[in-house]
Amino acid sequence: MLDHEDLKWIAGTSTELNSVLQQIARYADLARRHKGEHHYIDLLIQRVDLASKTAQAIFDRVTSTILAKTTAKTAAPTAPSQATFTVVPPPVRAFPARAGAPSPNNEKPKLAEEENLRPSQPGRAHGPWSAEANIPPEIKVKNPKGNREYLLFIEDEPQVATLAAEMLTDEGYKVVMAKDGFEGLEIYRKIGKQIGLVILDFFLPVMDGDAVFDELRALNPKVNVVLSSGFAEQSKISAMLGQGLRGFIPKPYSREKLLAQVRSTLDAARESVR
Repeated sequence: MLDHEDLKWIAGTSTELNSVLQQIARYADLARRHKGEHHYIDLLIQRVDLASKTAQAIFDRVTSTILAKTTAKTAAPTAPSQATFTVVPPPVRAFPARAGAPSPNNEKPKLAEEENLRPSQPGRAHGPWSAEANIPPEIKVKNPKGNREYLLFIEDEPQVATLAAEMLTDEGYKVVMAKDGFEGLEIYRKIGKQIGLVILDFFLPVMDGDAVFDELRALNPKVNVVLSSGFAEQSKISAMLGQGLRGFIPKPYSREKLLAQVRSTLDAARESVR
């Protein structure tokens, strides 16, 4: 009774639901191991709400499609010589209405924060290529008057972070630093629309780079991320590349390699949205 488009939508949405459930399990484990630290309980609540809305969307899509086709069959005329039957549609379980509940037809649920993270088109005001952007005062930007894009650099080694920031700011980039994945995600939630590229270390405290990458993609599926590491597992890098990672910079890296990878990634992202 479900057509190809219904099945395709359900399969895609179910995959997203499975990803959210994996995030819930990860945050639950982190909350247990780091009681009272960060805001894992808040993140758990957000993901549980998103999972509930996604499950509701699947339920609504299936039941509305079945009911529509059942009603159509019931309304079809029958031959006079044949007995007619009244088909009673199966009862639909009533769920309490929630603010921002998804449409049962084709819309997928989103967290409110995701609406603010859609990448801007190149050249538009306040986008990652703009000289001006609305950056909250609590977020410190190195070289805020730079003439190139905003970069988010997530790195827990102070010496590496300082050296890389100097290389990037000397080239005109505006750089925002984060010392771990959690801080990087908090920054991206606030100014993700202005960030042209995330440079992400693989080995980080609390959350490794692959987990941070998953969370960034949950916020913005089209986020531009380059991985930077000296000992990352090849299998994990390959998996991340398959999920949309834009590139890899092996450590230790030279100024030339760092700037070349950053520039080529940003240029490719700019061309892809034209």
